[in-house]
Amino acid sequence: QDPLGAGGMGVVYSACDERLGRQVALKFLPPHLGADAAAKARFVAEARAAGALDHPNVCTIYEIGETGDGQLFIAMPLYDGETLQARLERGRLTFADALPIALQVARGLGHAHDSGIVHRDVKPRNIMVLPDGTARVLDFGIAQIADRGRASPQSLIGTIAYMSPEQASAGSIDGRSDIWSLAIVIHEMLTG
Repeated sequence: QDPLGAGGMGVVYSACDERLGRQVALKFLPPHLGADAAAKARFVAEARAAGALDHPNVCTIYEIGETGDGQLFIAMPLYDGETLQARLERGRLTFADALPIALQVARGLGHAHDSGIVHRDVKPRNIMVLPDGTARVLDFGIAQIADRGRASPQSLIGTIAYMSPEQASAGSIDGRSDIWSLAIVIHEMLTG
């Protein structure tokens, strides 16, 4: 079947959890990274990072698993909503619409930061807005533990348009880097 979405660290498909009778989203490591030990380690780290967070504004992780042929996957809810990116493609948001989204994303990121996790890829595509207005931060694929310090320039990953200067220059980062990225997202919501 066709994927729901794809990014640098995964391809997402819808599936049915037959044991519990619910629709889920399964994120698989892209085939070209399946043999890359570092990519597999980042994928597992994403599941652990997001799985450690229990917050209404952060994507829930049901489980991490491996198929019979060795493909890693993360199972998560199949949210009925749209990414903020999809919403922005229809035009800018009013202040009244943007404010609750910004506050919820900030709360979700704050919870992650309190748990020692820096998202490092806050952008409209990684924010899901549900029909009831709930915003959820998705895709902890390049998250890192806040006290790890500097990343090597060779491992610089993320979306350059949303990166803080410290992250873009492979400097030492913490939660303030995510705040920078959120500010860019807020600017985009208000200006289109």
